Amino acid sequence: MSSGESPVDKQDNVRPNNLNLSTPKSPTVASRRQKVAKIRLALINKPVDISALKQLAISKDGLVSDELRKRAWPKLLDVDVDNIPPKPEPEILQGHRDYNQVVLDVNRSLKRFPPGMEENLRMSLQDQLVDVIMRVLVHRPELHYYQGYHDICVTFLLVVGEDMAFALVDKLSQNHLRDFMDDNMDRTKHMLNYLYPIIGKSSPDLREFMEIAEAGNIFCLSWLITWYGHVLNDIRQIIRFYDFFIACHQLMPIYLAAAIVLYRKKAVLATECEMCFVHSLLSKIPDDLPFEKLVSQAGDLFIQFPPKTLADEAMMIFEKSKAAAKMQRRAIAKRVTKGRFSTILPNGGSVIVSVTVWTLVAAVTAGVYAVWKSNDWGWFS
Repeated sequence: MSSGESPVDKQDNVRPNNLNLSTPKSPTVASRRQKVAKIRLALINKPVDISALKQLAISKDGLVSDELRKRAWPKLLDVDVDNIPPKPEPEILQGHRDYNQVVLDVNRSLKRFPPGMEENLRMSLQDQLVDVIMRVLVHRPELHYYQGYHDICVTFLLVVGEDMAFALVDKLSQNHLRDFMDDNMDRTKHMLNYLYPIIGKSSPDLREFMEIAEAGNIFCLSWLITWYGHVLNDIRQIIRFYDFFIACHQLMPIYLAAAIVLYRKKAVLATECEMCFVHSLLSKIPDDLPFEKLVSQAGDLFIQFPPKTLADEAMMIFEKSKAAAKMQRRAIAKRVTKGRFSTILPNGGSVIVSVTVWTLVAAVTAGVYAVWKSNDWGWFS
């Protein structure tokens, strides 16, 4: 493989029509050339025009190609690609506390590689993926691996190769992804608390319907912590989202989640107002959504309802969920003590699902008050 050819590019040789998997499906030739020229102009400026580069990454079709991403992503993240720390010895990587779990997760990640990829190439990339993840964890011992992190790392690996993927993910793990990498999920849970306030500002009736159904926010947890890498089938779309997220505030993935839910409002309101039905509908993202439109709508939502204006409402959700979780724990303890645990669920299976998920929703927002007080939701620069 040549130094300028990514694994995704290499797949062009084994797929019909020599298709670059990271190129948008149908930009006109003229508009594509114009955007490429603008990106290259921003990159050759001295200093690099970061503001223009961010706008280009956010706007329709993102950064267009892997070749441009290899140049633009490091600039957007302020990564010095000429001074990437060398890879530690294998025994150091393999001696980390999370090594075995990382290997298990990577071995289960076959769907994250482009279809038609030769087995030898895929296996080599899986080995590189393990190394990318372990290099970050060894380099940043305060960080904790979480299941879903590998879904983010594999996207960078496929686009830019091992060394640069390590450098980019290492930087992202200090800012955009940092809240996911504590030794607990409190700050991740707090990010989820912003979903309903965003939805409610745009569509109060949709929020009310979802709250009556006790749909919770767990359906979009995997969207958030994998940057949608685990839930979308088209790698082109995943990479385009990464252009968007890299150039934006760390909460932008939750604004995109709100945009997706709002776009599907009609389908949500048409379903039965029960947790199991609403959760089942929303937990899957259809492949045919107008993703460029949703990116634009997520940006609009962020401008209209920035995080600072939603913080108090997110805290109210926390307080309510904390109280509900406390009451639920007391009820369970009381019934278990009396030997009457089964009476908590007198109406059968559907109630079991509802109570269980509400308990989970309440639990995932518990304990975030101290985190919220100390967290910085300012713009990333």
